[in-house]
Amino acid sequence: MSTRSLLPGVASGLALVLDEPLSMWGGLDPGTGAIIDARHPQLSEVVTGRVLVMPGGRGSSSSSSVLAEAIRLGTSPAAIVLSIPDDIVLVGAIVAEELYGITCPVVVVDRALFDRLKTGMELEVTETGVFGI
Repeated sequence: MSTRSLLPGVASGLALVLDEPLSMWGGLDPGTGAIIDARHPQLSEVVTGRVLVMPGGRGSSSSSSVLAEAIRLGTSPAAIVLSIPDDIVLVGAIVAEELYGITCPVVVVDRALFDRLKTGMELEVTETGVFGI
């Protein structure tokens, strides 16, 4: 199983596994950390402090700014685990780290590991992997 750090860091928390990609722009309230996309299967779930596991992002380029704002406000996930790389998610996390000195690690895992991650699992994200704890 492989893990690739897009933005290295260490974080832990309960997993929130999304059934579908999430656009942060219009999909996440950075003030509360709640998923507000009315069509998303995890509507109303709160990402704050969770390890957010999702297949990928779902655009828009403004999603980066929403993620960065959530990180600044302390309402973001503790880490983000993807099954495919997503530049928009990554840019938001990098900008927040540069501007606010707060790291929200972003990693990509292979499909076999991604499929084993379930909501409610306690996960630790490191530069070398995603581990159940």
